[in-house]
Amino acid sequence: MAESSKVLRFGIPKGSLEQQTLELMRRSGWRVTVGSRSYMPGIDDPSLSCRLLRPQEMPRYIADGTLDAGITGSDWIVENGVDLIEVESFVYSKVSLAPTRWVLVVPENSPVRKLEDLEGKRVATEMTNFTRRIFAERKVNVEVEFSWGATEAKAADGLVDAVVEVTETGSSLRANGLRIVEELLTSTPVLVANHQAWAEPAKQAKIRQIGVLIRGALDAERRVGIKMNVPRRDLEKVIALLPSITAPTISQLYPAPTLKGVEWVAVETVIDEHTVRELFPKLLEAGAVGIIEYQLNKII
Repeated sequence: MAESSKVLRFGIPKGSLEQQTLELMRRSGWRVTVGSRSYMPGIDDPSLSCRLLRPQEMPRYIADGTLDAGITGSDWIVENGVDLIEVESFVYSKVSLAPTRWVLVVPENSPVRKLEDLEGKRVATEMTNFTRRIFAERKVNVEVEFSWGATEAKAADGLVDAVVEVTETGSSLRANGLRIVEELLTSTPVLVANHQAWAEPAKQAKIRQIGVLIRGALDAERRVGIKMNVPRRDLEKVIALLPSITAPTISQLYPAPTLKGVEWVAVETVIDEHTVRELFPKLLEAGAVGIIEYQLNKII
């Protein structure tokens, strides 16, 4: 049965970004179910229809209208050379998926010290279009060949003179006896849409909703909420210790504003998770009691 024209056709990246994206969508409020052999995940939102696609090909399917929007890597938009609307750029920090880098790599003992030294040489990469453009812009003639995988090994084994490969920290490259000559491109996951879908108010609103909620889930990743009771006389000391997104919320305790002649208030705020271990002892010393820490799903 054909999908309604009002349903947003949305691409979820298959592979390294898949589980992180599904978890972010869950924390954003959607329930996505993926069968072991299905490329059409189920979702509890009748206005969304999802597809699992490799990030490498996602930009092309969004650009030609097969999909309306999706999450892919900004590197593959560059590689495909398509014109898409970038709605949000994400860094999946808590799942240790930092921005990735495409780098020019040679064996450690190679005489190549700069890109121009590869004149007349052979370079392997999965990003062939991008790599050809880079060398053409620098007026360096090279043979660029597509790599189906194990790209690092081709340089290490001497099958090619250099490779253009993706890395996060470079540790794997160094472990394989390879050296980075130059960083060529930095990539992050991005939420993108084609111009036709963006021009439709209902679809644009849905795409914006996805961006806002996923951004909220990401912003909540490394933060926690805390609550505590504080004697009013110690309130300024406690507040001075609290880093927060906005000013802390202060509320009067009910029903008794005083306990043993001391007036108490409740304090609530949001802080970076990594500050908890240093902050809590200081809060206790400043007079706070009953400190509660709780996890956050989204910060909008």
